[in-house]
Amino acid sequence: MSAPSTTPRPAAAPTDDAEVASPHHDATVSVWPRLEALLPQVTKPIQYVGGELGAVVKDWDAATVRWALMYPDAYEVGLPNQGVQILYEVLNELPDVLAERTYAVWPDLERLMREHDVPQFTVDAHRSVRRFDVFGVSFSTELGYTNLLTAIDLAGIPMLAADRTDADPVIVAGGHAAFNPEPIADFIDAAVLGDGEEAVLEITTIVREWKAEGSPGGRDELLLRLARTESVYVPRFYDVDYLPDGRIQRVVPNRPDVPFRVHKRTTMDLDAWPYPKKPLVPLAETVHERYAVEIFRGCTRGCRFCQAGMITRPVRERSITTVGQMVQQGLEFSGFHEVGLLSLSSADHSEIGDMCSGLAEQYAGTNVSLSLPSTRVDAFNIDLAQELSRNGRRTGLTFAPEGGSERIRKVINKMVSKDDLIRTVVTAYTNGWRQVKLYFMCGLPTETDADVLEIADMAHEVIRAGRAATGSKDIRCTVSIGGFVPKPHTPFQWASMERPEVIDGRLKLLKQAINSDRSLGRAIGFRYHDGEPSLIEGLLSRGDRRVGAVIHEVWRNGGRFDGWSEHFSYQRWVDAAAAVLPGFGVDLDWYTTRERDELEVLPWDHLDSGLDKDWLWQDWQDSLGEYEQDDCRWTPCFDCGVCPSMDTEIQIGPTGRKLLPLTPVTALKVPTGAQQ
Repeated sequence: MSAPSTTPRPAAAPTDDAEVASPHHDATVSVWPRLEALLPQVTKPIQYVGGELGAVVKDWDAATVRWALMYPDAYEVGLPNQGVQILYEVLNELPDVLAERTYAVWPDLERLMREHDVPQFTVDAHRSVRRFDVFGVSFSTELGYTNLLTAIDLAGIPMLAADRTDADPVIVAGGHAAFNPEPIADFIDAAVLGDGEEAVLEITTIVREWKAEGSPGGRDELLLRLARTESVYVPRFYDVDYLPDGRIQRVVPNRPDVPFRVHKRTTMDLDAWPYPKKPLVPLAETVHERYAVEIFRGCTRGCRFCQAGMITRPVRERSITTVGQMVQQGLEFSGFHEVGLLSLSSADHSEIGDMCSGLAEQYAGTNVSLSLPSTRVDAFNIDLAQELSRNGRRTGLTFAPEGGSERIRKVINKMVSKDDLIRTVVTAYTNGWRQVKLYFMCGLPTETDADVLEIADMAHEVIRAGRAATGSKDIRCTVSIGGFVPKPHTPFQWASMERPEVIDGRLKLLKQAINSDRSLGRAIGFRYHDGEPSLIEGLLSRGDRRVGAVIHEVWRNGGRFDGWSEHFSYQRWVDAAAAVLPGFGVDLDWYTTRERDELEVLPWDHLDSGLDKDWLWQDWQDSLGEYEQDDCRWTPCFDCGVCPSMDTEIQIGPTGRKLLPLTPVTALKVPTGAQQ
């Protein structure tokens, strides 16, 4: 049966039905003919086709090392992921290396794949994932763990790492969640902490040399060579001992030739890594359709809840000249009409003003717009607002005060006053924006109902001030609430979580408070995540190896796409925890609502993010005392430990250079097939 016109056959796919690949067939053969027949029966079949602008298909036999890269979510979420796109391009630039992409398949296609013996496949050449040397999976959230298990099972790879043979790929986890890979230690072979650009090249070299030598010692020897780098964590080489009360006694190597601690990778000099040069342009609608350039990496603001800010230290800025060149090349290649200047706090770049004015000048008169992700309230100003809106197109603005009251903002070290917020939002409104988004968290340490209710007061004042400044009632803001989840390698890694019913109760009170003034309330949108998914994310973020049995049980009972509210089942997780954890002498509350003490061995203590544990503990104590910490970019070092232990340093401008090239672009040539 032929697929409809929305699912064209990729040019690179073989069409001989006699050579359709099963999970155990010749790796050079595409599974496309068998897959194509299934696509008319599923939703959004275009997401499985491949062939996007920027995609790469290489000769299998010409490659000595072959990577399958996965973002464990649907295509629409996974394709724009910056990390996977960068690694995909870095690897494919090597002449003897092949990298292809795979994403989580929706349950409708999963069912059909099982019925028709179609394995987990790559979208580039539709090859079976099992036949690759390395299966790299990037986790930005722990709620993608069940999708990993689905992919492993569909690929025909043994679920447990201990059961795999030399014929199976080495499964390597990366991304922010890999800083505590213990909950999935049974399912992965290795994990990489930190930046991936140089790490994947080192892994590739090790695999290449091992294969060239005839694969001596088999899988065990390959994993041992990876572990000896001291920057690749191989769980099978470490044993975990527990105390009678369930806490960890120690995590120790079970071989003499692996390190006691595994260190994160830090890529310095981002100008030397100007990726992506050829961004992937999606065929189907995705969550972000823009050319994204990371203008700096790391953050030293010291928000105590923020794992990303802590684990990516130190700050490393891209120069204004490199950013300009990347934007020019990326737009010319892709035809995108939006440029996203990405980082954890983009307005903090030392040359952000010149960067935005230079780009706005360069693309004046075109339909190219600039956007910043969530912007710090105290870093947004009228000059920035004018540059971001110069061509008349205004992308969304999000500000993140995080805490409703000044007291709770001291606790989390997010020092933004209500006056700062009002002044910043009024700047946006008076420069033509009519809608802003304000992001807060609920369930923060020491939080009370009163702290949360101050969010309503703040939102009301935003609307009043906006109306007064513009003389218009056409002013709106959206209040978005996320649940607080304590994360490893942060000062809050010891904190207890609130029960979901407490979170939900506070959100109910907040909604009532927002709507207590109908004139203001109708101008305020209210979006929130209830407390249940946050509690499960807390279980997974701070779990140890025993939590792997819970993940496996949830998956066996149908758990898929747990990051999607329509697929997430809190009861399924509660039931699985109740079935599994008592056998270990612990329960769900033990992992989530229990506060840890200073001397407890945490599951990730043997994984070195560079942050000194004593410093993190002191910052935790400072938070309880509502003591603020300054940004170490502009003040003396606070001895967090990162720079000396990682042999790195803060890299910031200003460089004194201007954006190049400065030739105005009056019209961008849009490549054939590019996204309009």
